[in-house]
Amino acid sequence: MSALVVAAVAGATACEPTNGLNSASVAVTTGRVGTGALERNGVDVQWLSCTAGADGGQAQGASPVVAVRRVANVDCNGRTGNGEAITLTGKVTQELGGRCVRGDLTARTGGRDVFRADVLGNCDAAPSTAVLNPLPAGGGAGVRPAVTVTVTVTEAPMGK
Repeated sequence: MSALVVAAVAGATACEPTNGLNSASVAVTTGRVGTGALERNGVDVQWLSCTAGADGGQAQGASPVVAVRRVANVDCNGRTGNGEAITLTGKVTQELGGRCVRGDLTARTGGRDVFRADVLGNCDAAPSTAVLNPLPAGGGAGVRPAVTVTVTVTEAPMGK
């Protein structure tokens, strides 16, 4: 059973500290592993869209002016195959390379709690080196670039 997982990320993530949480990674990973957890619990996931925003927190041993993002608030919304709303919300304290998220997460659908978890995904799995959406054999003959239209306007000077 496949599900469409869409991750929409609010805010810029490029300036987030390297030893903190990356909002984009948290949203994408939570959406992916959350969809799998919902499906393993009998929910027919039609789609799930997640956003994440990191909270500032004081780093251990850092100066008072340095803030490191230690917790990301996650908010996922979606629909089941029969149109019921899905929510997956909570706080993420760790994201491991797209394999798992740790924190405090609750999933609900149809007016009931589906699960409450402190880990979603497989944190012990080896990091993936797989290429997502590889080009077809033969050099990508079926892949076409997007069409761009450029219009150049040259104005003539007035008066002469």
